Amino acid sequence: MQGKTRPPATAGEAISRMDQYVALGIVGQQEVAQLLGLNVTDLTCLGHILGAGDTPLAAGDLAGLLDLTTGAVTGVLNRLERAGYARRVPDPADRRRVRVVADPAAAARVVAVYQPMYDRLATLFADYTPDEIAVIADWFGRAAVEIRAHCAQVRSGKLTAGEA
Repeated sequence: MQGKTRPPATAGEAISRMDQYVALGIVGQQEVAQLLGLNVTDLTCLGHILGAGDTPLAAGDLAGLLDLTTGAVTGVLNRLERAGYARRVPDPADRRRVRVVADPAAAARVVAVYQPMYDRLATLFADYTPDEIAVIADWFGRAAVEIRAHCAQVRSGKLTAGEA
């Protein structure tokens, strides 16, 4: 597959496009959450549960992924259970602990909502060579590490909003 010629772009232009993409993603998550009868935090938690696949997550795992307290995660899991999206199951290695799994029918509903977007993105990726896709995947993975570090800095109180 031959890649297409692309117009030149600066790092600043790429960051500006990323900002637009992130903002659109936030709006999209709000709309999907509303469609599924969830709030964005609960949808994000459900996304982690679904992403874990056959390796159920513990509440503590979810707390770390969501940067929430375990008490707050308990509330999220209670809402997801009441809505039929997830359920707690005993941890096979330690019966005192529980893990969280997605309800298969609910998982299918979530996939049905996201699948048209994934199909659109797959069509978009068809315009890129495998090497270009590798660069995109590498960049997103590395950017996620940097964004997590920035979020930790914001949460720590070491970063201020400055003077307006």
